[in-house]
Amino acid sequence: MNKAESAALELILAERGWESTIQPETADMVIINTCSVRLTAENRAWGRIAHYAALKRQHSFILVVTGCMAERLKKKMLEKQPQIDYVLGNFQKQAFALVVDAAADGRIIPDIEESPQFTFAASHYEKGAFKAFVPIMHGCNNFCSYCIVPYVRGREISRNPLAILLEILQMAEQGVREVELLGQNVNSYNWLDGISIPADYPLDNPLAAKAQVQLVALLDCGAMDFPSLLAWLAEILGGSSIGRIRFVSSHPKDLSERTIDVLAKYPIFARHIHLCVQHGSNRILQAMNRKYTVEKYLELVNALRKKIPEITLSTDILIGFPGETEEDVQATLQLLETVRFAYAYMYYFNPREGTPAAEMDTQLSMVDKKQRLARIISVQRAISQTVMQERVGQTVQILAEGLSRKSSSELLGRTEQDMMVVCKGDSSLIGSFINVKLETLRGTTFKARLVED
Repeated sequence: MNKAESAALELILAERGWESTIQPETADMVIINTCSVRLTAENRAWGRIAHYAALKRQHSFILVVTGCMAERLKKKMLEKQPQIDYVLGNFQKQAFALVVDAAADGRIIPDIEESPQFTFAASHYEKGAFKAFVPIMHGCNNFCSYCIVPYVRGREISRNPLAILLEILQMAEQGVREVELLGQNVNSYNWLDGISIPADYPLDNPLAAKAQVQLVALLDCGAMDFPSLLAWLAEILGGSSIGRIRFVSSHPKDLSERTIDVLAKYPIFARHIHLCVQHGSNRILQAMNRKYTVEKYLELVNALRKKIPEITLSTDILIGFPGETEEDVQATLQLLETVRFAYAYMYYFNPREGTPAAEMDTQLSMVDKKQRLARIISVQRAISQTVMQERVGQTVQILAEGLSRKSSSELLGRTEQDMMVVCKGDSSLIGSFINVKLETLRGTTFKARLVED
């Protein structure tokens, strides 16, 4: 989400004639877009802020800090680091254009008001990209006991489906071939506000006109939920240059059978889902306020693999939660062995100020948390290697996204199962879907050979 929102900020700058630079000593404005999900992310952000605050003493520029950390700390950031010119929380980003205009005039706006409701940017396109992120909802109503997100992102709000489609169609015109739908919990998408046509919606575009007619019929039957949105987009974009759709993040309690059926029906959806389980112990899941059990999670996994046999799964694992026992760790290791995720993001519990878990009196030592995490990582890495090795010899389709960093004669891309591939190929293939045969595996990257159609 931060990557998409950063792209939206860059577009505002580009529209006003600003250019990016890789040399901070020549910059007129530096924007740091922050994350608060884990303490390590905030620590990195403070390091960046300190670096640019020191640089500012040598070279005058506007320093803007935005994102979830800015939303959480607000004016406390200014007290800690007076060199910051603007702290823009998530509900102040809509004023970024005013900040840019003021900077162009040599002014500082003394106070930025918060919007009562989150405002989606019109576009999140990155120039030259063949893959793009498209936010469809914002916020979270789940209040997992360890998570800061509901406090810094606010309640769930869904984006106008016509605005979503308009952005995707515009991206397609600019060469994008794959889009990833974003939200703190995409499965909670629920549009209730009827037909609202964006000012620049291209009714003269046959796909756009068809989409509006279909949407009217759908909304006559009630709200548009996530599976309805997916099916509607698949029907429309099947006739466009968009070849693949992904989405993230999915909460297991909200992944419905209807959603699985839609994914199985339309081949435009990548055969991969990131389904965050967090832990393998029902006792810990309950303490986390996750609102599902391991058994329910495994039912979802079985349903996905039954209806979409080629699908791969990835997940998040949070280890070292307060009160966690060795039995709970063993249950998590067993879950990894049972599900066999293609990959997982694994981390130990960081208490986040203001969350219920931070106040629990059964906190584990850092030594225990790190030791347990190391065991989880070791087991999952072995599973990932086995899962990927089993695919060697297969012929798959990848989107050639660019050139490999290691060799300008190699193309870099991902399979629809979200696995990295490099293969020899001409740069003219970048931005195209190509067929390759997976020949070897090194680390987490396949070496492949281009297969002629």
